[in-house]
Amino acid sequence: MSYEKMIFYVVAALLVFSASMVILRRNPVHSALFLVFAFFQSAILWMLLEAEFLAITLVLVYVGAVMVLFLFVIMMLDIDVAAMRAGFIRYVWLGGVIAAVMLVEMVLVVGPARFGLEHYPKPQPSGADYANTEAIGQQLYTSYMYPFEIAAVILLVGIVAAIGLTLRRRPEKKTQNISRQLQVKREERVRLVSMDAED
Repeated sequence: MSYEKMIFYVVAALLVFSASMVILRRNPVHSALFLVFAFFQSAILWMLLEAEFLAITLVLVYVGAVMVLFLFVIMMLDIDVAAMRAGFIRYVWLGGVIAAVMLVEMVLVVGPARFGLEHYPKPQPSGADYANTEAIGQQLYTSYMYPFEIAAVILLVGIVAAIGLTLRRRPEKKTQNISRQLQVKREERVRLVSMDAED
C-alpha cells in the first residue's frame, strides 16, 4: 500500500467517525466541534487531490467564519437538552430509514460498478509550476462565467431578501427618519419655555 493511499484511508475513517459523531452527540456544542473536525479532514482530502485553494477556502470560510457563527448561536440559545434527547429517540427510526436510503443511493452512484479506476483513470500528478488558484480562476471566468455570475446574482437576491424580511415595517418599531433630521432648522431644535419662579 502506498503512502498516499494509507493517508487517504486514515483521513477517510476519521471523516466518517467525525460525521457520525455530529449526528450522534446529544450536546449541540460537541456536534459543532466534531463538524469542525470533519471540515479539517475534508480539507486534507482536498490537499490529496491537489486542490490546495479549495482546502484553504474550506478551512478559512467554514471553520474560521461559519462554524464560529454557529457556535455563538448555539451558545446564545437556551436549548433544552432533555427535550432534544426525547425528540431524538422518538424519530430515530425515521433517521435510520433515511440513512439507509441515502446509503443505497450512494452505492448505486459511486459503487464499483460505475466508479473506480477502470472507469475513471487516476489523474497524472501536476508539475511544480502548477497553480491550483490560477486554474480555478481560468475555469470560472472562461468556461463557467455565466453560471458563476448567475450564482452571484442569486446570492445577492438572497441577501437583499433576508434584509427585507428582517427590516419590515412594524407599528411598534421605532426608527429614525434621517432626511427629516437633516432638514430640521435651528429654531426647531430647542424650545424655550417661560416659567414663573417658585419659592
